[in-house]
Amino acid sequence: MKIAFVGKGGSGKTTLSSLFVRHLAACGAPVVAVDADINQHLGAALGLNEEEAAALPAMGAHLPLIKEYLRGTNPRITSADTMIKTTPPGEGSRLLRVREDNPVYDACARSVELDGGAVRLMVTGPFTDADLGVACYHSKTGAVELFLNHLVDGPGEYVVVDMTAGSDSFASGMFTRFDITFLVAEPTRKGVSVYRQYKEYARDFDVTLKVVGNKVRDQDDLDFLRAEAGDDLLVAVGHSDWVRSMEKGRPPRFGLLEESGRHALSLLHSAADATYERRDRERYTRQMVHFHLKNARSWGNERTGADLAAQVDPGFVLGERVTASA
Repeated sequence: MKIAFVGKGGSGKTTLSSLFVRHLAACGAPVVAVDADINQHLGAALGLNEEEAAALPAMGAHLPLIKEYLRGTNPRITSADTMIKTTPPGEGSRLLRVREDNPVYDACARSVELDGGAVRLMVTGPFTDADLGVACYHSKTGAVELFLNHLVDGPGEYVVVDMTAGSDSFASGMFTRFDITFLVAEPTRKGVSVYRQYKEYARDFDVTLKVVGNKVRDQDDLDFLRAEAGDDLLVAVGHSDWVRSMEKGRPPRFGLLEESGRHALSLLHSAADATYERRDRERYTRQMVHFHLKNARSWGNERTGADLAAQVDPGFVLGERVTASA
């Protein structure tokens, strides 16, 4: 399952995505966790200290390697330099799998030991002073989009992405790359405003969206979220002593998480798994091509000096039975 966590800044999306990653690891599932937020906090939420989190390799810094590896022997892509963040795979492209070892994971992923198991963690890298005025953060998240475009994941395998705050992910096609999107919302007007934006933007792309209420203190908070989100509200969570200890850098064993938290994570797990049978590989590939052509026309062709529409393989559909070239 490809799973996104989104929400406004401060909503608790990184905390909840890290809890979900811990939950999946405790269940014995293979997990790739990706921090695609401009504020890189997922590593710390998974227990890394500041030095360990700072030492994580940035995907954006390895973009040439990622492109060259994914290009494989695809005859429609003349060079890695002509690949942009939306370049779709085709016959001859190398595809990525959750459980395998490959040069992309070697360069960009690090194993994080949790008390319930281990997960692979990848990060886009922080937005630095050197980027100010010369780059936008989407140039860094482009590595994540390429990763998702070339990823073949099967049942019981999970890729969890902590996305940029607010509605920034709509600046690319990455919001369509997931089986399910969990939107973390506080019971406030600002908290649900991002939900309304996501709901509106995602409507035309069949994005499966579920709301996770966070920082819910009483029945009035719950009623507010139900009135705003309706059937999209999956579950609501309140204060957690376990989370407070984790935020202080002293997390107890994950098995000591409160029952309410374990129940909420199980609901998220079930909701994610339920999307697998509803997968539409043709639609997924079609949307990938749609955003690639859109980016090609708006800036890609000019920047690369190539006709990027020619990279589209009309007979290719990304799916579990596709065999990539070595």
